[in-house]
Amino acid sequence: MAINFFNIDLWLNLSRRKNLKSFLNALFKAEGYKIGNISYIFCSDKYLIKLNKKFLNHNTLTDIITFALSEPGNEVEAEIYISIERVKYNAKQFGVSYNNELHRVVFHGALHLCGYDDKTNDQKILMRSLEDKYLTKYFFYNVSRGT
Repeated sequence: MAINFFNIDLWLNLSRRKNLKSFLNALFKAEGYKIGNISYIFCSDKYLIKLNKKFLNHNTLTDIITFALSEPGNEVEAEIYISIERVKYNAKQFGVSYNNELHRVVFHGALHLCGYDDKTNDQKILMRSLEDKYLTKYFFYNVSRGT
């Protein structure tokens, strides 16, 4: 079981990687899932829109695309692509810190892999509440550990 972070065409200096991996493991466990291999790939808008067009037939900017690679009931295997440019843009739009928005998107991808969706208004409300729950826990977790 492994969670890994990669950069494709933009560099992201992700701090506290070890803490984030540990927290993501706890998130999946709390949601009743076992992790196989999950790759978070940080990239540009340009790279992500190419994936969006090729695999989802969407010609729109997005901050994240989650590809589940395992069958339901098995250990979670996935690739999660995150546009750093879109995260920065959204942080400004929503009036939150870049660090907060980055972690929200990281948790958003994990929650998709746990079976949550955000297509309807009710699903979006639930997804946002779960993102907030895990953001609060994560930042409290790091403060309480002195990291």
